[in-house]
Amino acid sequence: MTDPIAYKRVLLKVSGEALMGNQGFGIDVEVADRIAADVKQAVDLGVQVAIVIGGGNIFRGVAVASRGGDRVTGDHMGMLATVINSLALRTSLVKYGLDAVVLSAIAMPQLCESFSQRKAMWNIEQGRVVIFAGGTGNPYFTTDSAAALRAAEIGADALLKGTQVDGIYSADPKTDPSAERYDRLTHAQVIQKGLNVMDIAAVALTRENRIPIVVFSIHEHGGLALILKGQGRSTVVHES
Repeated sequence: MTDPIAYKRVLLKVSGEALMGNQGFGIDVEVADRIAADVKQAVDLGVQVAIVIGGGNIFRGVAVASRGGDRVTGDHMGMLATVINSLALRTSLVKYGLDAVVLSAIAMPQLCESFSQRKAMWNIEQGRVVIFAGGTGNPYFTTDSAAALRAAEIGADALLKGTQVDGIYSADPKTDPSAERYDRLTHAQVIQKGLNVMDIAAVALTRENRIPIVVFSIHEHGGLALILKGQGRSTVVHES
């Protein structure tokens, strides 16, 4: 008897930094392939998967603003970094026999298709893995906000955030051994406690649309499949 699936349609949010592996910059193809292998396991379980990936391994718009540069231009550059990562991840997904498409919030038809909610839903219903690139297409919004927005637009059962650690902590457990780990939280608690898991806009949007957030380690091979079965080590953010 197979394990029941907790979520049938998910939005997977992966940080750009996750693609670096042990490198200090750029894309580690082995890491991209391992993430693709985990997505393949999810698809084989019958789960519809969409993905938003950040661009922090290549460029961060907020870094430009912090040094006195133009935030809008910086954010546009960061959006382009997410397109680079999305194309790389699509290549890895194709290696595993998956049909994948990149939909960009910024029109660049020579590289990928342009985003629309209708096109996203059509591709998902066709069984494709859909990668959303270019953030929201607007400056001042993070890829966390883009993930929450796209999750709402496709009617995702959950937003799965693959991070560097196995859940939400009161502080960074890598630098603070006394950090408290949470198994379950409400969206309101995440905001009230100031927990640095997603920006406030993203948390508020998932709360408004009753989308749970599941935070787990992207570095555990097979971890995504366990989360989809309601197993594995994670923190679940939900109102109920």
